[in-house]
Amino acid sequence: MSLLRFLGIREDAAAAASETGTIRQIAARLERLPSETARYLAGFAYVLARVAHADLEFSPDETTEMHRIVREIAVLSEAEAELVVEIAKSQARLLGGTENYVVTREFRAATSREQRGQLLACLYAVAAADGTISGPEATEIVSIAEELGFTRAEANSLRAQYRDQLAEFQSPR
Repeated sequence: MSLLRFLGIREDAAAAASETGTIRQIAARLERLPSETARYLAGFAYVLARVAHADLEFSPDETTEMHRIVREIAVLSEAEAELVVEIAKSQARLLGGTENYVVTREFRAATSREQRGQLLACLYAVAAADGTISGPEATEIVSIAEELGFTRAEANSLRAQYRDQLAEFQSPR
């Protein structure tokens, strides 16, 4: 079952053919939003979940930050944001290995460079939400940045803003 269909969003055949099931399932639950906006938000939320799960767990702080970001990006209610984030987290747990690149590539194709830059900044915010950006999270962000069409230098300029949260610069506890 597709993510959009699971979420209850109807989509046209052309859009459906080019989307992953993950995007469709999340976007389908956002019936009140235009389908293009719902698909954008679905991809955005999934990629956030991809980074949060890079270390194979979702911390409560990362989840809270994902809720905040999703709520602000799409002006959603708390319940809608929670639903989107929980579905994205579930999909990342279940399908991460097979969907990660495909969803990110789809997001790149459907968005502007500015929107992709906004996502990249949010990835660092989610990874840093629990106080530490782990090695796997930092590596995942670099991979996503490249998949989104950013150079390593561009990704590193954002990374520098989170230097104190990078695990490699924190003293051992």
